[in-house]
Amino acid sequence: MTDNTVALPPQFPFTALAGQPALRQALLLAAVDPGLGGVLIEGPRGTAKSTAARALAELLPDAPFVSLPLGASLEHLVGSLDLGQAIAGHALRFAPGLLAKAHGGVLYVDEVNLLPDPLIDALLDTAASGVNSVERDGISHRHAARFVLIGTMNPEEGELRPQLLDRFGLCVRLHNLNDPAERQAAVRERLAFDADPTGFRARHAGPQAELSARLVLARQRLAEAGTLPYPDAVHEQVGTLCLQAGVDGLRADLVMLRAARAQAAWDGSTAIDAGHVQAVAEAVLQHRRKPGSAAPASSPVPDRTAPPPDGATDGDWGAMPPEPVGISRVKPLRPLMAAGDLAKKA
Repeated sequence: MTDNTVALPPQFPFTALAGQPALRQALLLAAVDPGLGGVLIEGPRGTAKSTAARALAELLPDAPFVSLPLGASLEHLVGSLDLGQAIAGHALRFAPGLLAKAHGGVLYVDEVNLLPDPLIDALLDTAASGVNSVERDGISHRHAARFVLIGTMNPEEGELRPQLLDRFGLCVRLHNLNDPAERQAAVRERLAFDADPTGFRARHAGPQAELSARLVLARQRLAEAGTLPYPDAVHEQVGTLCLQAGVDGLRADLVMLRAARAQAAWDGSTAIDAGHVQAVAEAVLQHRRKPGSAAPASSPVPDRTAPPPDGATDGDWGAMPPEPVGISRVKPLRPLMAAGDLAKKA
């Protein structure tokens, strides 16, 4: 009997991704805390969106990579119950869907803006809660489904409704590489990988292992700490940034604090500070900012994925000092949540 199993092609290493520091940072933060609600990547064709998503899954130990096809049905996504077996008094039989198969890994949705709204709703609900619920005629089944949701879209092919945009935790907008040196570097890396995937991956094995270990450690820090303290100054900074962006509701505030907590865990810090908030603010507000509202001054995104240099501690590496952003003190519209309440909410 012949074995028809087809070996998967080698994956392009995450550490070899050239440019796009904002994309790499957002993906790593979502991997540190999948409860952020996933990452929406907007950009034109050929900007390494799917390559980055597959590369992220390889950094997580034994993580499955599940791709949702455009033609999938709701049952294909969430799973199905055998109602006949349940009515007959037999054990409840559940046929797992893609959400169950993605547990502990990465769920990738290309062209998420072209999916029917019911599928997007189910995706975002499960990504935020970590639990998938399937109900049919009064019979229900629940199972854990904690995964990193990565959705990509080309805005030229249609937009997502604002209600759905807001439910993605982070958003990154990619652009074509217009710098000749960056384009040449990206092309050289890709050609080198295509010519010798095994040798190329061997050269990146060390940095890959370091980045994977750092990611695992950051997840452990977050799980063990439960929550890191939120100083009043951080609450005020988050509230002011969200008010300036004209966001609706409080989801942006909650996601920004949670993303800053993930950034602090990644940096090895014991508390959240203004630098952590500033590092994640644009990814949180990118897709929630009202047209015409104030945007923070743009500045290059530092590469926080590299290992700390010699002589630096985990807590110092990647830390960003507070930067002036032209914020004037404002009276809060309502009291912000206390740190304890926020932890329960998260």
